[in-house]
Amino acid sequence: MTAGLIDARHSASRRRSLTRYIPVFATAALLGVALLIGALIYDNFFRGQVLANILVANAHLIVLAVGMTFVILTGGIDLSVGAVVALSTMVAAKVMSYGWPAAGAIPLVLAIGSSLGLVVGAMVHYFRIQPFIASLAAMFLARGMCYVISVESIPIRERFFVFMSRTRFTILPGTKINPAVVIALATVAIAFYVLHYTRFGRTVYAIGGSEQSAMLMALPVARVRISVYVISGFCAATAGILYTFNAVQSGNPLHAIGMELDAIAAVAIGGTLLTGGYGFVIGSLLGVLVIGTISSIIRFSGTLNSGWTRISSGVLVLAFIVMQRLITLGRVRRG
Repeated sequence: MTAGLIDARHSASRRRSLTRYIPVFATAALLGVALLIGALIYDNFFRGQVLANILVANAHLIVLAVGMTFVILTGGIDLSVGAVVALSTMVAAKVMSYGWPAAGAIPLVLAIGSSLGLVVGAMVHYFRIQPFIASLAAMFLARGMCYVISVESIPIRERFFVFMSRTRFTILPGTKINPAVVIALATVAIAFYVLHYTRFGRTVYAIGGSEQSAMLMALPVARVRISVYVISGFCAATAGILYTFNAVQSGNPLHAIGMELDAIAAVAIGGTLLTGGYGFVIGSLLGVLVIGTISSIIRFSGTLNSGWTRISSGVLVLAFIVMQRLITLGRVRRG
């Protein structure tokens, strides 16, 4: 009797574990379908360099989505990241126009992004301001600071930035990537380790599942909740630097308008539950690649408006939210 009960519990546990991965598997399958459609429609779509270009064009968005994943896993949201990307390009361009080297400009940019994240996290935790409102205020602040610095584009001619924008690594014959891709993938790997193999990561999931339960377990809720916004700000600043590496080569107050929505869409398509406590950073990477692949297919056609990328992203976000809701309801009924 006891053995049968234990087996039943183990079986139920395995089913719950597999259920957790359904959204990620669905995103991976969707990416495969998108790539297959592109290959069937266009002869050269499945070339190594075309696929590498998807990574190159979206390296900054991958880093941005990683930071957003941390925030959303706690049940929060960060609308300021797009403005922080723009502010990062503006600050870097401005200080380097005064003769600062990259070794001074990059730490400054990262510190500013992290500080804005710290402010948002403090408002969310200590003042109990809704993350939407707190990050919206930070978005206006960061975007306003861009225009205070300059209302016009500032070119970046610093040697290190020019070098990074022109450098390419050969990974396969006829297939090259740039340093931004290496940094983006390294960021995903670090985030995966932190979320799944550290106490900090387990606390992130616990806060998203139930903040009250996390506090009863004596977990460092305040420190971790604030830290995820610092991580998001740091990732946004890093994304701003990568954005300049990927050929924009300038600071502009109009950079990255709406990019925060792309990051949120990528996280949602990647299977992370928008109410927190459930999701994987690998899913966010796949979500970015899905959006990038759809955008590449549209660019290959040459006749479709780029707005179709937004439409496709919106449809996919709705579909994955519905799927998450159905999975959640199924788990509740079984429980």
